[in-house]
Amino acid sequence: MSIKLTILGFNSAVPKQNSAPTSQLLEISNRLFLIDCGEGTQIQLRNAKAKFSRINHIFISHLHGDHVFGLIGLISTFQLLGKETPLYIFGPKGIQDFIMNQLKHTQARCSFELKFKELKSKESELVFEDDKVEVYTIPLDHRIYTNGYLFKEKVKPRRLNIQAVKKFPEIEVCDYNNLKNGKDYVLSNGEVIPNEKLTFDPPRSLSYAFCSDTRYKPDIVPMIKNVDLLYHEATFLDELKEMAVYTGHSTAKEAAMIAKQANAGQLIIGHFSNRYNDFRVLKAEASEIFENTILPKQLGVYEINAEE
Repeated sequence: MSIKLTILGFNSAVPKQNSAPTSQLLEISNRLFLIDCGEGTQIQLRNAKAKFSRINHIFISHLHGDHVFGLIGLISTFQLLGKETPLYIFGPKGIQDFIMNQLKHTQARCSFELKFKELKSKESELVFEDDKVEVYTIPLDHRIYTNGYLFKEKVKPRRLNIQAVKKFPEIEVCDYNNLKNGKDYVLSNGEVIPNEKLTFDPPRSLSYAFCSDTRYKPDIVPMIKNVDLLYHEATFLDELKEMAVYTGHSTAKEAAMIAKQANAGQLIIGHFSNRYNDFRVLKAEASEIFENTILPKQLGVYEINAEE
């Protein structure tokens, strides 16, 4: 199993030829999640050859345009494509009015149900859960109410040691699920066979954290401790730290500090100010503190495997 992250856009407010506004497509445990939806996201989804029919959950960090202006267009396209399954949209309080008013004034109709989960808590909370994945908010510090998101695989089933299982004829196929779920096996004579003698450890559960937009906020570190892959905004170089604080953003150095404190596996930086023509200066600053820093590419795919 793996996490696959496609960077659809990583620029700040003004789109550029080689970097669209923020949007990401995350595949985890065979689920597909769209994170933020800046202007032009659906074009980038086409360029990435994403399957629109698999997108049923969208997570919006905040209501600034470079993170949400592509949403109504994507919803319209879903309608034209005949989408029938519900679309779940997670975002700040106000996102429902933001979308429904546009649908109202354009006299658009949806062939599918829009289900909104509006967020207002300043504490981390579980906002999505199924049998394989959990999604938690990461409260951030921007100019308006903003959340990042932590995507975590649940503990996976243990793997059967078939050679060991075959030594006990009493164990039948109908017992396999109990073994995968960690239960010991009790023989008819009362002897208990410990689960670890019949199974192997499960594949490692993976996690991804998205943190944008935000000022430097070290109190998020416990929430994202040991995350496998971290995306953290790095709008400015540290020489413009005061401007970062004023505008509600972070520097590349600060993003790296968060990654180091969290013991992240890898760090992707983004949301760069348009003042920088060469983004490598931001990577260089971050890499001085956190070596495993990645400079994203538009439509770049970044994958983490459970066996790594």
